[in-house]
Amino acid sequence: MAVFNQKSVSDMIKEFRKNWRALCNSERTTLCGADSMLLALQLSMAENNKQHSGEFTVSLSDVLLTWKYLLHEKLNLPVENMDVTDHYEDVRKIYDDFLKNSNMLDLIDVYQKCRALTSNCENYNTVSPSQLLDFLSGKQYAVGDETDLSIPTSPTSKYNRDNEKVQLLARKIIFSYLNLLVNSKNDLAVAYILNIPDRGLGREAFTDLKHAAREKQMSIFLVATSFIRTIELGGKGYAPPPSDPLRTHVKGLSNFINFIDKLDEILGEIPNPSIAGGQILSVIKMQLIKGQNSRDPFCKAIEEVAQDLDLRIKNIINSQEGVVALSTTDISPARPKSHAINHGTAYCGRDTVKALLVLLDEEAANAPTKNKAELLYDEENTIHHHGTSILTLFRSPTQVNNSIKPLRERICVSMQEKKIKGVNPSVGRSTIGTSFGNVHLDRSKNEKVSRKSTSQTGNKSSKRKQVDLDGENILCDNRNEPPQHKNAKIPKKSNDSQNRLYGKLAKVAKSNKCTAKDKLISGQAKLTQFFRL
Repeated sequence: MAVFNQKSVSDMIKEFRKNWRALCNSERTTLCGADSMLLALQLSMAENNKQHSGEFTVSLSDVLLTWKYLLHEKLNLPVENMDVTDHYEDVRKIYDDFLKNSNMLDLIDVYQKCRALTSNCENYNTVSPSQLLDFLSGKQYAVGDETDLSIPTSPTSKYNRDNEKVQLLARKIIFSYLNLLVNSKNDLAVAYILNIPDRGLGREAFTDLKHAAREKQMSIFLVATSFIRTIELGGKGYAPPPSDPLRTHVKGLSNFINFIDKLDEILGEIPNPSIAGGQILSVIKMQLIKGQNSRDPFCKAIEEVAQDLDLRIKNIINSQEGVVALSTTDISPARPKSHAINHGTAYCGRDTVKALLVLLDEEAANAPTKNKAELLYDEENTIHHHGTSILTLFRSPTQVNNSIKPLRERICVSMQEKKIKGVNPSVGRSTIGTSFGNVHLDRSKNEKVSRKSTSQTGNKSSKRKQVDLDGENILCDNRNEPPQHKNAKIPKKSNDSQNRLYGKLAKVAKSNKCTAKDKLISGQAKLTQFFRL
């Protein structure tokens, strides 16, 4: 029964790809399998809880309860007497927006679109809503789970189970790279491979990318690509500001974007889809096992998965060429001639993309995972690539108040504090400077008054000068000596402070006179008096 339902789902997806122009907006629209649908629902419920309660988390029981209700509600099956969580309409809207922004469709959307085109899908009567419900809910595992619980675990069974988990992890990683190569808007694929292998892009980097993508209304991968292109090619005028949080992750983001560019170059430059697909898988494999121990189970799983997918791509291309040879009524445009202008650019790589889409559609048609708890919450299988679960990755890390702030932020805070503290000292200094300036002005005025008085006394004393031919008692006038303040008449002032100041100035002038006489050269006074006569 399970194999029959899986084959029916595969046929439904093939019909959808044949009529993609009428059913979706882009040829590169990817499909969500049962596991991806459940992960998208979990993230939508956690986002809804964050909006209403402030915590980005959700319990497993609530996810499974809403998952059951969502399947019945979208397939138009009866939902009476079914429990449903609070704010289901909000959860449904967040879920639909997430798929739309990621350029993805779930299997129920594909079923509804194919059912609407009854004229173009004449042979489409293979899947019923109940069969699709059984396939997505995984009811075919009910009996197997009961029998497995009665069997005790042995070392061999534990080894086989661990080996199976590593195989699933390797498949998920490689398919995420291929999915991102085909659909650059797939945020789930970016979440799986952003830090695989380890590029130093943990939760903080993913959170910064997620916030920037929400602010710019772009996908996470396009935000990262735009940021790296701006730094590498934009120059100083177009470079992001220093406060951009993505600047702390430049090295890891540049490594990630350059690796995807390398895969894009292979996709666009090699016209043969079989060779291009094999080389893409080889480059991904070498990137994942680089620097790892070859005996590590993860490396062995990567090599096995890459080899298996390479063989499947060759089989897909051979089957497509056989179909084209039998029927030439395909809706794809004719291959351009060798002398066409767009040869090797517009058409090159399209055959490889179509082969990768078939490979991704086959993966979406696989049966869902048995253990839902491992799929949604288990972080043990992320030890090999230093990652975290999808829910933990999409949850913003908690900010610790006592954590050390970045150096740039600390410098800005200290500069602001210095500016604030520098206001009061400047005011105090200005007041002191003005008072000192007033005192200086008063002193200058007093000096002017004293000079005027000394000039008057100097004129009177010049009349009483005597000439000593022997050079014993020689008196110098005011031109050769400092002014004498002994006989100077100072105008009387009513202010006592000014009188005290004048007295101090007179004492200073007297001391200057003595020092000036001591500094005279011998014979200078006689010579000066001779030239005056």
